[in-house]
Amino acid sequence: MGGLSWLSIFRLGLVQTALGAIVVLATSTLNRVMVVELALPAMLPGALVGFHYAVQMLRPRWGFGSDAGGRRTPWILGGMAALALGGFLGALGTVWMGSAFWPGLALSLAAFALIGVGVGASGTSLLALLATTVAPRRRAASATIVWLMMIAGFVVTATSAGALLDPFSNERLLAVVGGIAVVAVLLSIVAVWGIEARAPRIVGEAPAVPAEKPDFMAVLREVWAEDKARRFTIFVFVSMLAYSWQDLILEPYAGHVFGMTPGESTALAGVQHSGTFLGMLLVGVGASGLRIGSMRFWTVAGCLGSAASLGWITLAGLNGLAIEPAVFALGFTNGTFAVAAIASMMGLASEGTARREGTRMGLWGAAQAIAFGLGGFAGALGADVARALIAEPAAAYGIVFLAEAGLFLVSAALALRIALPAPVRPALVPGE
Repeated sequence: MGGLSWLSIFRLGLVQTALGAIVVLATSTLNRVMVVELALPAMLPGALVGFHYAVQMLRPRWGFGSDAGGRRTPWILGGMAALALGGFLGALGTVWMGSAFWPGLALSLAAFALIGVGVGASGTSLLALLATTVAPRRRAASATIVWLMMIAGFVVTATSAGALLDPFSNERLLAVVGGIAVVAVLLSIVAVWGIEARAPRIVGEAPAVPAEKPDFMAVLREVWAEDKARRFTIFVFVSMLAYSWQDLILEPYAGHVFGMTPGESTALAGVQHSGTFLGMLLVGVGASGLRIGSMRFWTVAGCLGSAASLGWITLAGLNGLAIEPAVFALGFTNGTFAVAAIASMMGLASEGTARREGTRMGLWGAAQAIAFGLGGFAGALGADVARALIAEPAAAYGIVFLAEAGLFLVSAALALRIALPAPVRPALVPGE
């Protein structure tokens, strides 16, 4: 069978592991140092993280660059280099803010801009490479693999960095972040070396692009004019808005309504991530291994299940029921939807004019980044407003969760209107 081997898919997944390793340092470790060790307002790291999402609005331009150049590898490695540099400069800026706030903040802004550039350029080009080189029936499994390997990067880095940072000092912070950044770049080089040169393109009978160098805005308008690409962009934005809506309020909800301690609410997040992991595995095994269901089926089922889980979380707070099963269900259905959506993205990226895969991935990546940035903020703002107007915390939070459930229902309706890639069920080839 044509396309990348499982070994090559796992190797490319290491790029996501490296990406996740640096991102978790920027969004978690530096966030903690700013708020706790430096006693800065929590909104400061929140604004920096939001800024890195805003920078990713340029994903279509980076995807277009990899399309025009005909090679994804330089963009993947260049993005990882920018991400690693941004991570280290972010640590340096954080340390500097302790003694000279404004220069440190200026450096941190530049650092988080680099982080946004790195995540966007590397992540978009990696998904475009997978979209054009992974055989259709392996796309669900490959989406599961690369996503789970990114989560592995979060977990391994958070655990190892946590151990290495004690006893804390500014010098130790810079050494740990710098070391992880170097390892991430080296791991990415090993991961992608030689793969693109040997990988055949797995695309349909798409018309070739003109020989002359295309104009970015013209290409972007061309992609937006494609009915599937435009519909999928809207779906990605609405669904990822729903996906991120509860990011900043689930743990406060557990504290205000269920009286959980910080340690208990953190453990609750672990319950959610466990469900996400299993939901992703279900789609990877079910769609690619057992060939059960289409990407439309798994996407819609994940959205509907997420809406139902949010209703369950609301009822748990109103009726004094255990919240853990509901949170696990939310993680499970979120994982199901997320992997199905990424696999669908990989399939749709190759539909239409050839050599536009990176631009399409960039467009969808930009929609995702904007939705992530807005979703967490909108959920937190909604919770603040609801709690100011409604005395009962369970009811106040419940309104916000039900609004999120409504977004998932809208997402399911949008997914039903998109012609997602059909399941591919060829006969097995001996030795495949």
